[in-house]
Amino acid sequence: MVKPINPVIVKARVKTQLTLKRQNDTLRSVALLDGLTGVANRRMFDEKLERDWRQCKREKEVLSVIMIDVDHFKRYNDRYGHLQGDTCLRSLANTLDEVINRPYDLLARYGGEEFACLLPNTHLDGGVQIAERMLECVETLEIEHLDSDTRQIVTISIGVAAMIPSNEATPLGLLAEADTQLYKAKQAGRACISFSV
Repeated sequence: MVKPINPVIVKARVKTQLTLKRQNDTLRSVALLDGLTGVANRRMFDEKLERDWRQCKREKEVLSVIMIDVDHFKRYNDRYGHLQGDTCLRSLANTLDEVINRPYDLLARYGGEEFACLLPNTHLDGGVQIAERMLECVETLEIEHLDSDTRQIVTISIGVAAMIPSNEATPLGLLAEADTQLYKAKQAGRACISFSV
């Protein structure tokens, strides 16, 4: 800005800067949200996992991760079609997102029909309680799934893991443990929760 200040020029420059800021915020938001479900995408999940890991490590607090998979979703798509499958995923994302209440918890679409949830400062028992509510809320939706071997409605399988971050552990190790627990839930018949003890 050059003196003397011209109010018309100042107003125009401020308006331009505000427009650029709004556009930048919109682009960043779009880049970090899943286009189908509206929850966080994998990129945002990975970024927040790194931040939460560092913060929990600094504070010596527990970080919990919940991995969620929609049971027999390929069969659902085959029977009801991909448009109905998209509608199903949106409903599930909304329902799962409503279960987590704290503003610093995060639900993200992890890939395909998988979701993941970050719960900083949450011990394993707290993560399991949230997972149980997720399981119940999805079942109360009663979305028909006649080709499921588990139930005649859409169900989810959940794996939960928790740890206090340290120099010996990694965020990927925590994710791997949650994924292992998810696999155990599927092996146990699906529509259930498995967690590390």
